Amino acid sequence: QVQLVESGGGLVQAGGSLRLSCAASGRTFSTNGMGWFRQAPGKEREFVAAIRWADSTTYYADSVKGRFTISGDNAKRTVNLQMNSLLPKDTAVYFCAATPGIFVTYQPGYDYWGQGTQVTVSS
Repeated sequence: QVQLVESGGGLVQAGGSLRLSCAASGRTFSTNGMGWFRQAPGKEREFVAAIRWADSTTYYADSVKGRFTISGDNAKRTVNLQMNSLLPKDTAVYFCAATPGIFVTYQPGYDYWGQGTQVTVSS
């Protein structure tokens, strides 16, 4: 069984920062990348950022470019999301996920998901 556990969520004022972390545990599994997704109340879950292990290429949703930074360690099976200049519209549950696919921005390609961590940005 594979488990992904997120940490680091919380309440922050607009303009502030948070760092989310995710660690995978359980049986060994193959992954080509890991990513972060988020779901705001009443909205569908959306892509935020991802990293492809093969060449360490990172990808970001337009809405977070320049503010969020994804990093990680494939050997340790960890991924982080540094979120700066947070906005109220960033309020959502943030999910960590892992994919065996090469298209790391493709949400249906993700096999393993964490339970999510709440991020709330107050105005």
